[in-house]
Amino acid sequence: MATITFDTLKFVKRLKGAGFDEPQAEAISEAFKEMQEISISELVTKQDLRVEIQSLHNEVREVELKLTAEINLLKWMMGFVLAGIVSLVLKAFFLH
Repeated sequence: MATITFDTLKFVKRLKGAGFDEPQAEAISEAFKEMQEISISELVTKQDLRVEIQSLHNEVREVELKLTAEINLLKWMMGFVLAGIVSLVLKAFFLH
């Protein structure tokens, strides 16, 4: 995980130079540091994205295979239904 260094002492000195007293500057510095650590911990790396993309590709492939199998089954079923209808039409009109 990537880390970003944060110089709290320099930040406190800058706040004190801007008119904050020591406790205020330290509190703001700690709050900023905690906020930054939370933000960094929630970052997604390129490797995280690669893993998720591969997972999604696998899931899409599984769905594609299932759909292909179901479509092939439907084709066979439609063929049998069509053959049945044709045989009934032939029997009704041409075979007395």
